[in-house]
Amino acid sequence: MSKYLSEKLTMKDTWLGVWKTNPELFFVKYEEAAIPFVGILVEVTCKPRQSSSSCFKVTVSVAEPFSSNIANIPRDLVGEILEELEHSVPLLEVYPVEGQDPNIHDIALALEVVSLLYCRFFYDFLWRDWDDEESCENYTALIEERINLWCDIQDGTIPGPIAQRFKKTLEKYKNKRVELIEYQSNIKEDPSAAEAVECWKKYYEIVMLCGLLKMWEDLRLRVHGPFFPRILRRRKGKRDFGKTITHIVAKVMTTEMVKDLSSDTLLQQHDDLDLALDSCYSGDTVVIFPGEYQAANLALLTDDIIIKGVGKREEIMITSEPSHDSFVVSKADNVKLMHLSLIQQGTVDGIVVVESGHMTLENCILKCEGTGVCVLTGAALTITDSEITGAQGAGVELYPGSMAILERNEIHHCNNLRTSDCSQSTLGGVNMKVLPAPKLKMTNNHIYNNNGYGVSILQPTEQFFIVAEDATNKGAASGDKKDETMLSKVMQNLNLEMNNNKIEANVKGDIRIVTS
Repeated sequence: MSKYLSEKLTMKDTWLGVWKTNPELFFVKYEEAAIPFVGILVEVTCKPRQSSSSCFKVTVSVAEPFSSNIANIPRDLVGEILEELEHSVPLLEVYPVEGQDPNIHDIALALEVVSLLYCRFFYDFLWRDWDDEESCENYTALIEERINLWCDIQDGTIPGPIAQRFKKTLEKYKNKRVELIEYQSNIKEDPSAAEAVECWKKYYEIVMLCGLLKMWEDLRLRVHGPFFPRILRRRKGKRDFGKTITHIVAKVMTTEMVKDLSSDTLLQQHDDLDLALDSCYSGDTVVIFPGEYQAANLALLTDDIIIKGVGKREEIMITSEPSHDSFVVSKADNVKLMHLSLIQQGTVDGIVVVESGHMTLENCILKCEGTGVCVLTGAALTITDSEITGAQGAGVELYPGSMAILERNEIHHCNNLRTSDCSQSTLGGVNMKVLPAPKLKMTNNHIYNNNGYGVSILQPTEQFFIVAEDATNKGAASGDKKDETMLSKVMQNLNLEMNNNKIEANVKGDIRIVTS
């Protein structure tokens, strides 16, 4: 827009316009309905300059004969105000007068286009319905936070699926508010008890969505991810009679399916994976036969169960619900997934998120569309003989104070996000955030063709693990002696054990320490 305006303003150096500004510049008290703006006929000198806020300003002076929409406004007062402003006013507050040079018509059209774009951008992305209802001590700072959020979405700092969650929440808020207004307008007389209850239900739903949006706008609350506990379900624990059940998930159960089970095994057959998971208590096993499945209850794993496929892992496909935020989320003490393919479609959080406790993934395929596997603070994860691909970030993300064991896995083609943030662009196969340090053991893994580094270690300051003189060459290429010495020291300080891993063909390099 700046370039577009600059080109148009070179057409004519000076022209007449009406400067429309806020009445507060001229009046201590006034009625907004009576005086929506103060308009002054001015002569405009087009020598636009861009301030740090990218707002064009132009130089103006009172035109002859003096003219204003306020009949009794003193000319001396206008002169004093312009002196205070150093005769510099925002370009978009000036409206060219008709009947001048044809070039002025083009300038007027350009200003109208830009004004509409600014207005549309403001109301679509920056303004919220509650802004008129709540007092804010620093509205400018609030708008800046929203602009930062918009920029983070545009440049990919916030991964695409997570940005979609925000947009969906904002759109849902707007729709719910319209629903409430329409519902209230259809109530002809005093509302009945049922109508009043319905109004309150709609109102509180709007309040909840408003609270979620405010969390996004506050950078102190909007952390990387963002991940926060989502499982509110309580653990069931073991059954009262102490027995465990094996749940068979198949359209039809045959004797062939259960021939290898002991004769005293208690069985339940389900044609729906969600129902099987909902029926589980700690100690149960869910056996899944080839087919395609969906299960919202995978995002609510609280009991110690085993979920395993029978047959080729490629033929046992579990896909996420695109409308849901989460796919597989666990806070069980010990949960295990085996011989499965997890296919992420549209969900926002990591394909697998371990909130607490320990999760084991064995011989699984994880096809990510959003973020990869995330191990939150205090949680533990073991992955063996599995494949992780397609994440919009690191394939495995270890949060501070987490633990992970990775053995004989393939992690490839991760970090498929577009971002200008250096720390984000380094993500690739495995990413560790330290403070406190996570624990990681990697053995016989193949990490390749990722869009960042094979393994990235994110530390808060250069001196956190390494003395200053050893940190001076932190940008050295992989294989440099100083770089290897520094990595060795970091690995000693971290609980990081790496043996016989093949890390190759990653866009940025093999292993990198990143200072946030």
